[in-house]
Amino acid sequence: MKNKKAARSKSQEQHVNIVPDISIIDLSNPSAEEDTAAQEPEPDEDEDSSGISMHKIFIITLLALFAVLILGLVYKFLTWGKVVDLDELFKNGLGSKDTSMYDLMLPLMDSEHQPVYKNYAEDTTILFLGNSPFSDDRESSDNVVNMIQGLTGATVYNCSVSGSYLAALNYTLDTVDYPMDIFNLYWLCQLMVEDAVDQKYLDGVKTLGADAPPEAMEVYNTLKGINFDDVDVITIMYDASDYLAGHKTVLFANDTDIQTFAGNLEASIELLRAAFPHIRIIVMSPTYAFGIDDDGEYISSDIKDYGEGGLSMYVIWQSQSCNVRSVTFVDHLYGTVNEDNASEYLSDNLHLNLEGRKKVAQRFTDALNYFNHMAEQ
Repeated sequence: MKNKKAARSKSQEQHVNIVPDISIIDLSNPSAEEDTAAQEPEPDEDEDSSGISMHKIFIITLLALFAVLILGLVYKFLTWGKVVDLDELFKNGLGSKDTSMYDLMLPLMDSEHQPVYKNYAEDTTILFLGNSPFSDDRESSDNVVNMIQGLTGATVYNCSVSGSYLAALNYTLDTVDYPMDIFNLYWLCQLMVEDAVDQKYLDGVKTLGADAPPEAMEVYNTLKGINFDDVDVITIMYDASDYLAGHKTVLFANDTDIQTFAGNLEASIELLRAAFPHIRIIVMSPTYAFGIDDDGEYISSDIKDYGEGGLSMYVIWQSQSCNVRSVTFVDHLYGTVNEDNASEYLSDNLHLNLEGRKKVAQRFTDALNYFNHMAEQ
């Protein structure tokens, strides 16, 4: 038989244990309530429901961020200076360490803007337009055009003109005040398609007299004698002379303004594509060239500004023009002769030496044959 008294006593103990402590306030003593309130701690305004103060959270967050920063610095220190093996990086054919950032390899495009793949390995005829990269040592085997002929076996026509510019000096062809403009790219292209320019060209040569480039009449006779139905490729390359002369790069209000470096190129491409849609156009940028400071010393062309920015701005705008006009662009500034290796490939601040010419010739040949395998499919 259960002991009821013991059971009741145990129940009473449990009941007593759950009764909260009660503060007894002496109502006869008004100050007692104030003393009791004063003894109770005020809640922390920054303390959240979990009991952790916002101040503590802030400190913890700062410490965590500091730890992440230290770990990042340690990682950078341990990995600083490691050389990437480009051969390993590109071993699966996903890219090339020789590819320049502004290269644009495009085949010939038809009237519907569809690619036409041709094999340029045999029986190819190439016309070259430009200035010193093609005109230096014209009759020598060390000339860039002659090197290309040796690499490709192509028939070549060298119609480059020494001392000429890509940007025209005057908006219209003025053979009295601006006779050198007759050798400008746009007006040479007009000479190729318009008989009306013939006399202007001859007038300009007459105005220049002994100051005319030595190849002036050779270029005239070649351009007037070529059967353009037989020409497969027209190649354009001007050096950094326009940059050194401070010629304008581009005019936003008129993207075919012939007095600008990019505009003249676009106007010329537009003219050539309309007249000779069967000819592939390959444009090559200037190679690196040094600027010249006030003391006559060579200086980086990214630093020296002749009014239109550094040389790189000319190349960037040139690449954009080729992109818009859908023609191949070979970037020599970053892909062939750049600031880091310029002393190895330039004979002065501007002109290519023998090794520089070899590099330009090879880069052109690679671009020319870029789609040969597509033509065979």
